[in-house]
Amino acid sequence: MNEILSWILDVVQSVDPVLRTLLAGIGILLETSILIGLIVPGDTIVIVAATGVVGPVEYFALIVTVIAGALAGESIGFALGRYFGPRIRASRLGRRIGEHNWARAERYLDRRGGLAVFISRFLPVLHSIIPLTVGMSAMRYRKFMAFTVPACVLWAFAYVSVGALAAGSYREMADRLHYAGYIFVAIIVGFALVVVVVKKVLTRVEARHMAHSAEDAVAADAAEDPTTDDPAVVQRERRSA
Repeated sequence: MNEILSWILDVVQSVDPVLRTLLAGIGILLETSILIGLIVPGDTIVIVAATGVVGPVEYFALIVTVIAGALAGESIGFALGRYFGPRIRASRLGRRIGEHNWARAERYLDRRGGLAVFISRFLPVLHSIIPLTVGMSAMRYRKFMAFTVPACVLWAFAYVSVGALAAGSYREMADRLHYAGYIFVAIIVGFALVVVVVKKVLTRVEARHMAHSAEDAVAADAAEDPTTDDPAVVQRERRSA
């Protein structure tokens, strides 16, 4: 196992550090701007690039580049939503994403505001379409940036640090321990499990807010139409009376 892992890490490390860092930044930019993240996850790109990091200069350069790429992608996504949002949503790609996902993002944004921008960076699907959705909303770019910057910084530090830590630990122990490869795998898998659990917990907690938003929308429609005979709406109105 050590031989195969050493070969893979050597291949990644053999790529010019500047090129490797730029490719990671471009990958993150594409992920959040034109929905590439729905196909190729940015976390994989960043972790692979981080395994080639050698020294603090490359480490911080990768973090800064990933943050810059994420913010640039978020900004492009915001602009696309502002000027072409309805067209993108009605396009073939928009239809493949699913109207329910677009509606869910809208309801979530309406309910949570800027906090939805921050949390969505750590949620599947939503992190790719929220920038476009925000662009189609009334939220200003300044507010959007105020919430997405800390999320991108936290995300970048977490993923780059894990990739660099796993690869660095392996290189230090590979010559002395025959099971060093398993330590590398344990770090990556352990982090992946933590990410999965966090995403599931966040999705479950935030899904409640999305559900409440949907109920609020129904209630608002009923308020505009006093002739409604929806039993659920009538029951809620009786409880609130």
